[in-house]
Amino acid sequence: MNQRDLLVIGGGPAGAAAAIRAARSGVQVTVFEKGPHGRDKVCGDGLTPRAVAALQELDIDLGPSHRIDGLRMIAGRTTRELAWPTTDRFPNYGAVWPRRLFDTYLIDIAIAAGAEVRFEREALPVMEGDRVVGVVAGGVMFTAPMTVLAAGAQGAAAKMLGAERDPDEPFGLAIRAYAQTPRHAERHLEACLSLRDEHGTPVPGYGWMFPAGDGTVNIGVGALSTMQGFKKLNLNTLLDQYAAIVGEPWSLGPYLDKPRAWRLPMSSIRRHGPGWVAVGDAAGFVNPMNGEGIDYGLESGMLAAELFIANPATAPDVYDTMIGERFDAFLRTGRRFSFIIGHPFLLRNGLRVAVGTQAAANVTLAVMGNLVDNETPGAAGRVMRLADHALRLADPLLRRTRAAA
Repeated sequence: MNQRDLLVIGGGPAGAAAAIRAARSGVQVTVFEKGPHGRDKVCGDGLTPRAVAALQELDIDLGPSHRIDGLRMIAGRTTRELAWPTTDRFPNYGAVWPRRLFDTYLIDIAIAAGAEVRFEREALPVMEGDRVVGVVAGGVMFTAPMTVLAAGAQGAAAKMLGAERDPDEPFGLAIRAYAQTPRHAERHLEACLSLRDEHGTPVPGYGWMFPAGDGTVNIGVGALSTMQGFKKLNLNTLLDQYAAIVGEPWSLGPYLDKPRAWRLPMSSIRRHGPGWVAVGDAAGFVNPMNGEGIDYGLESGMLAAELFIANPATAPDVYDTMIGERFDAFLRTGRRFSFIIGHPFLLRNGLRVAVGTQAAANVTLAVMGNLVDNETPGAAGRVMRLADHALRLADPLLRRTRAAA
């Protein structure tokens, strides 16, 4: 039996953030990552200004990443190119950082800070009654006052703790590949909001071109489960259709690898309990409007570590309260809104509103950039608070009338 102060299941951005924060404070922390050192993670690779702010709070050098200054939104015949806004909370730039490099960079910083990382070790929680008292990994038991679940929402550890996706809530599917392009050094992300499947059905989601600055672009598409005909959606076909659209303007080369798909959890039945908390994807912290969750993973990982340092006994309950105050209203609104845009007619008209005026586009930019939460001032904050109230009242109707998957 091996005693530690803090255990972390998962070595992605959320787990690494928790480990970095804890180790720098002298906490004896062990991270269990079931993949090898340098493993890849299927993702769009985009870092929002919010994610950059979290990395700055961790004193992470963004030098290896490719700077992004804004977002180009395309909806039908309308194109709006907007710069990330300057605010008191977040910087006015984001980044693209391929996950194979980004995740390795973060976990190496955790190791340098003093965290122990055990690669190729799947860890499962050990329970005494309803309390997590440690983990078993590679046939060895480790104990600690608190365990951080940072291994996503679909693994065995999440199932054991009940930190699974709520089956009544929407989720997303996405697929990405890399391709060469002479526009690889552009400083705007590009998002096509008016995708259609092979049958011509509007897709609640978007296609993206995220220039990586290394000769390549991350090209991908994503869709919400509230889409009409979602169960029949062929992601590979959708990606190929999108690649045909952007191929000429981006002088796009062939895929450099086989396209890879993944599921985006957007809810969690449980995110804390005696002796444990869930962070990042494991807690369902994914923006339903854009599928982004790295920033939420970094923030929740740091918060979990900080609360553990302050008081291990109260950390899980305080964490659930504080993280709920920060994220729940926006993410709940996003999930409810996804039921609306699952209807093709409402999606088409909603897109016209979203980019129809500069003011509306600015709000859409804030939503797509994860810049909205309970503390957001200005028009974007007001719109989201009003939407949260209105959609809460409409929630029963939205669920009864959702588009047939």
